Formats: sequence, C-alpha cells, structure tokens
Amino acid sequence: MTERGIAQDILFLLIVTALVRPSGTYLALVFTGGRTWLDPIARPVERALYRLARIDPERQMTWAEYATAFVVFGLAGTLVLYAILRVQAPLATPLTPDLAANTAISFSTTTTWQAYAGETTMRYATQLIGLAGQNFIAGAAGLAVGIAFIRGLAGDGVETIGNFWIDVVRAILWVLLPLSVAGGIALMGLGVPMNFDPFTHVTTLDGAAQTIAQGPVAALEFIKQLGTNGGGFFNANGAHPYENPSAVANLLEMLAIAVLPAALTYTFGRVTGHRRDGWVLYGVMVALFAAGLGAGHWAERHGTMEGKEVRFGIDGSVLTAVTTSNGATGSTNAADDSLTPLGGAVPLVNMLLGEIAFGGLGSGLFGIVIVAMLGLFLTGLMIGRTPQYLGKPLGGLEVRLIVLYTLVMPITVLPLTALALVTRAGLAGLTVNHGPHGLTEIWFAYTSAFANNGQAFSALNANTPFYNITTAVAMMAGRFGLGVIALALAGILARAPKRSAAGAVPTDTALFGVIIIGTALIVGALTYAAPLVLGPIVEHVRATS
Repeated sequence: MTERGIAQDILFLLIVTALVRPSGTYLALVFTGGRTWLDPIARPVERALYRLARIDPERQMTWAEYATAFVVFGLAGTLVLYAILRVQAPLATPLTPDLAANTAISFSTTTTWQAYAGETTMRYATQLIGLAGQNFIAGAAGLAVGIAFIRGLAGDGVETIGNFWIDVVRAILWVLLPLSVAGGIALMGLGVPMNFDPFTHVTTLDGAAQTIAQGPVAALEFIKQLGTNGGGFFNANGAHPYENPSAVANLLEMLAIAVLPAALTYTFGRVTGHRRDGWVLYGVMVALFAAGLGAGHWAERHGTMEGKEVRFGIDGSVLTAVTTSNGATGSTNAADDSLTPLGGAVPLVNMLLGEIAFGGLGSGLFGIVIVAMLGLFLTGLMIGRTPQYLGKPLGGLEVRLIVLYTLVMPITVLPLTALALVTRAGLAGLTVNHGPHGLTEIWFAYTSAFANNGQAFSALNANTPFYNITTAVAMMAGRFGLGVIALALAGILARAPKRSAAGAVPTDTALFGVIIIGTALIVGALTYAAPLVLGPIVEHVRATS
C-alpha cells in the first residue's frame, strides 16, 4: 500500500464522515415532514402526483400493508421492464426470454446483474426509460423500507410505520432526482459523455476498424451509484473511461455510493432519539470498512496490474472493490477475476457479512441493526439478561425473525452454489477456470445476486438459462425475503411500548460496537468457513507454495 493509497482512503472516509450529519439531518427532515430548501419546487409536484395516483397522504400503513406495497411495486416494475426489453430491437445481442427476465428482475431489485454488454444490446431509449427509470424507482423503494424500519424502532405502541407510496415519492423528489442531476452535471464536467449521437466508426493507426460507443452515459452513471444499483452503460462498467474517466470521477462516484447509507445512521439516531446509538452503528461501519481496505491492500500488495486501469492503479481499484462490495453496488473499476485469491475474497466476505458497511440504500441500515439485535440476544444468553434495544424488549417472536433474517442468505446461496457445482448446466459456465477458483466464481455469483450487488468474476459465463433462472431466484430472495422480514420486525417493534429494563446491556458504547463486529464475524465464520477454505484460501496456498 502506497502513501498515495493511504491518503486516498483517509480522504474518502473523512469526506463521508463530514457528510454524515448534514445528510442524515436532511433525510430525517424529508421523511418526517420537516421543512427543506427543496420544498417550494418539490411539494407542488408531490401534491400533483398524489392527486394523479389517488394517494391519500394522511393514510398510514401497517407493516403488512407496507410490505405488500413494496413487493407489488417491485413485481410491477419487473413486468414493465421485461415488456420494454422484449419490445426493443437489440443493437447486436438478442435478448432471450430468460435473459430479459433476469435483467428485469436484476434492475427492479437494485442488483443490476448484467449477463449482457450494454453498448451492444440496449438502445438509448431502453437505457434511459427502462434501466435508469428502475434505478430511481427501485432505489427509492429500498430507501423507503429503511426509513420504515427506523420508524418501527421509534414507534411507541403504534400499529403503523408510514406510507410506502409517500416515502417512494419523497425519496425520488427530494433525494435521488436532485442529487442525480447535480452529480450528472459534475460528471459531464469531468469528461463523461451525454449525447444521443450514433456510435463513431474509426480506423486505427494500424488500419483496423473500430466502433466507439457513446450516448447518454452521464444521465445513468450517477443514479446507478446513488441508488446502489451498479449496472453500467458499458460492459466494462466503471473501468470504461466514458463512465469513470479519472481518479477524481472515481472518488465522486464512490462517495455517491457510501454517503447516503452512512448518513442513515444519523437519521436513525435523530428519529429514534438515540443519537449515540446511531454513532455507534456508524463507528462499526467505518471499522469494518477500514478492515476491508487493509485486507484488500495487503492481499494485492504482491499483485499485478492485470485487470486494472492505470488511471486508478492498485490503490484506486482496492478502494472501489471495497466500496462497491460493501455498498450493494457492483460498478467495479477493475476485473474481480484478476484479483489475487485473497484479494477476491475481500469483496466476497463483505457481501457475505450482509453489506453492513455502509450497505445498500436502506438495506445497510436495517442489516446492521439486525446484527446488533442478534448480538444483544447472544450477549443476553451469556450474562443472563433480557435483550432490549432502544427500550424495546426482544421477545421470542422478535428473536425468531432475527434468526430467520440471518439464515435466509445461507439457505439460499449455499444450495444454489451446490446445485451449480453438481450439474452439467452449472459447470458449463466455467469456461476457463476450475478447481478452487471455479468454486469461488460460482459462489461469488450467487452471493452477489442475493446481496443485490451485481458484480461477478468475468470468466463465469452466466448468460445461460440455468444461471439466468437461478441467479434471479437469489436476487428475489435477497430483495424481498430480507425486506419483508425487516418490515415485519419493524411492525412488531412499533407496537411494543418503550420501557427501560434494569440491567439492560447499554447499546450506545464502544463496547457494544465491539459486540456488533464480533457477532457479524463469528456468525459469518461459522456459516461460511468451509467454502472460504475450499475456494480462496486453497487457491492462495497453491499460488504461494
């Protein structure tokens, strides 16, 4: 790790930390009905949308109603995008029904898993209306669930956790749209193209023909990061110079991924009235993020520039790998497949831990809080105390939901990985690598799909009916399975009256932050140690022996 790399990582974390409080305050004002500087512009549009869609802004929803709206909204977006993809005439690569379905599900779940090359498959209208539209809509839905979860913890004997439709509208009008416009303009100034020109055909110096793709890239680039989506206009994604032209652009795009999920910890503290607890959660995120950076730099210190861009170097590639794998945004600027075995394990472990540092938009917040609750339960068993979080006792039903949330990922990802490893259709995707690296490629794919991340080892051929169907199953489980459980837990906690129990474990201290980290690492190790050893670790031993 170079001095420049250390400075880059410190600068990144300092900027994120500096923006946590103002951004978190703004989010709290937006979703609690407070006054913001955007109100004169956004409120008339909001009222018009409510009249058009016949939304009653005074109506509140129970957790079951909120979860139903969340799932129906996501499925409706999937069907609309599927229709758009099937109607469009592809540029070169045809969209089969299974690929179109996989793509529609991936964008409606903010996974943006891409088993196709964007510049040779999607037309401009499809990119802007279909894909970018889902980036806004699905990102707003994820943020809405995170806000509803916060309301559940803040509630005191109430039956409702907000209104899904209002939260989505406000997420788009007050948060995603204005930030995307400003970010898109900034990226244009840094060299990202924004046009509707046809592709340019040129002749290279050695006489070969070359086609240079371009288009409305800036309009898609910032919202894909901001909404923790990650699907690129180009096949090379963040490694393409038109999407990510410089180190400055790369830093801006990484900030777009991390700032809002990080700021939700302050929103959490402000809305619940437990600001120190919010800062503890943020401290845990920073600690895990810094650990990932340290492990990534250590693993890649003897690596090469294979699969990396010279404008970012190894240090910039590691920062992006850690940010995107922690932020449910698979817009990598280097080839994960070219990382060292342990370097590739870093983003894999980040996703396996639930992307809790800083996490997806909304999902990162409720993910780390549920880990904290699990830590409280385990600690309570050891010291004989009833677990309680923010004045809410965690009884039998709450603990069952917490355990179910923890188990959904392994009972989805591990069987799908095993299925791919023992079937001809699954093994056919290993076009180059077998053995430990092949295991990691397949496991990484399903982990990324479930984590709604979207990045993958490029040597795995995932554009087959087998992988298009099975990764879609993982995406749906990761999006709707976890989201519904989180909303159910929020609804139950909202009904519970707040009370302070004598001897309750304090949750606003550095010691509790250590408990959260320990819980995440121990549960992750107990669940995934075997495949980690058989995959990245065995490959590392072979490479160094």
